[in-house]
Formats: sequence, structure tokens, C-alpha cells
Amino acid sequence: MTITINAETRTDLGKGASRRLRHEAKMPGIVYGAGADPVNLTIDLREIRPQVDNEVFYSSIIDLKVDGKGEKVIVRDMQHHPFKVDVMHIDFQRVDPKHKMHINVPLHFIGEDVAPGVKLQGGIFSHVLTELEVECLPKDIPEFIEVDVSALNSGESIHLTEIKLPKGVELMAMKQGEDHDTAVVAIHPPKGGAAADEDEEAAAEE
Repeated sequence: MTITINAETRTDLGKGASRRLRHEAKMPGIVYGAGADPVNLTIDLREIRPQVDNEVFYSSIIDLKVDGKGEKVIVRDMQHHPFKVDVMHIDFQRVDPKHKMHINVPLHFIGEDVAPGVKLQGGIFSHVLTELEVECLPKDIPEFIEVDVSALNSGESIHLTEIKLPKGVELMAMKQGEDHDTAVVAIHPPKGGAAADEDEEAAAEE
């Protein structure tokens, strides 16, 4: 799926100019990177609002058309209004197809409804991470990464090194060493479950 965002070059800068834009249902932005000069943007809020809750928007190559001329970018930052749903500012980074880049990719957990740790043992899922920072070429950026938890028992977890990654994708955490192999998801025993049973057994032995 290709997401297209239309924008115009912005020359009227400053806080006052940004406020005027918002009164017109528009917002400021910027695009930078790939060895080219940064360009300040004006974007109609109607271009951004439908994408705010779309997780693919944050982990995909976007077709940004500035004054009608297209270039490939990713979302690098987005500033939200403190109490309204609207976006205040957005940063886009140009994509160089020949250079690897870092990007956060959402996790999709599958098999939760059949995991024995929950279905049979009454445990509770704990999603330690909901996205992963990866490094790859732009063409290899996945929309999401699947984590299969269908065989997980109560008291067990899945770590970074157990996740199956798409070809060409590396985890930034693991490039820092094996001690960064943290848990991604776990099933905690139910309250008063295994721990309580152990206490009861110990008391009976005494």
C-alpha cells in the first residue's frame, strides 16, 4: 500500500506563521536528509488526520509530493497538540535507496487466543515491547513483525533472539551485544497461582 501526502513549500516561518496556518486547518512540517537541503512545508490537516492512527504510516516509505514533485520519505517525528487530536508539526526524512536506515516497526502478536499459558493455565499476557528498532535498506522495511505466542506457557517469555526477522532486517538492540537480548512478551502466572501453591506445599512439609 502506497501512502501519498501532498505538501507545499513554506516560506512564511515563525510561531506567528504557524498559528496562522492552524487557523486555516493547515500545519507546518519539514523534510530533510539524503544530502539535500531541508525544506519547510505547509500541509493540509486533511492529509494527515486519516493517518494518525494508521500504524503503517510510521513504518512505511511514503510518497511525499512537494509542490507536485514527489520524493520518498519516512516519518521521523510528529508533535501532537497537548489536548486536541490534531498534529502540530511533522518531520519527514528523505530515503536513500542505497543506504540502510533505522526505523521502528510495530509488533503483531499472533496465537494469543490459543496460548496454553492463558487458555489452560490462567496466565496473563505482558507485552514488554510493542515495536522494535531495526536497521535495513528502505526496500526491506517490513510493515510489521510477527511474534507467534501460540505455544507459550505460563511463566515463559519470548526474547529478541527468538523472533524470526524478514530477510535483510537486523535488530539494533542485538547489534549492541547479547546482553541486550531482552524479553519481548511474557505470560505471568495468575495471582495466587504457582507462587501460592509453592507456599502451601512448604507449609504442609513443615
